[in-house]
Amino acid sequence: MDRDSIFSVVDVETTGLSAERDRVTEVAIVHVQADKILRTYATLVNPGRPIPAFIQQMTGITDAMVAGAPTFAEVAQIISTNLAGTVFVAHNVRFDHGFLKAEFARANHAFPPLPLVDTVALARQGFRGLPNYRLETLCEHLGLVAGRHRALGDATVAAHLLIKLLGA
Repeated sequence: MDRDSIFSVVDVETTGLSAERDRVTEVAIVHVQADKILRTYATLVNPGRPIPAFIQQMTGITDAMVAGAPTFAEVAQIISTNLAGTVFVAHNVRFDHGFLKAEFARANHAFPPLPLVDTVALARQGFRGLPNYRLETLCEHLGLVAGRHRALGDATVAAHLLIKLLGA
């Protein structure tokens, strides 16, 4: 993996766990190159349906917060532009990539083909012997402050994790 590549560290918050049935409520992208965070992008997304109470409690994202937010179709081009030409990185990349791919399809917008990197897989190689590889556990191990289930906080922490893993 080339440290000089631009990495888009992505996190999404959603209404549930199924990319087919559930919807994105928040997207964050943190661009990383070498050991630096270059820029960030984050937006709430109106999922067009109520957010389940347990998800509101976990993320702090309420129906009222997303009521005036853009729909995914309205931000798809901005997200696509932010991802173009970068390496797509996420903590459990299948989840975030799967949700974005499904949302792009629903919006009838082309999803850019990107190389994928999973910080869970990198952490398993770089930090053997931890009890698990959840973001919170890795934050504790590395002395990072966890993001608490908001997209920008989690993406920023995952970006710092990526920087540490690339430097290892």
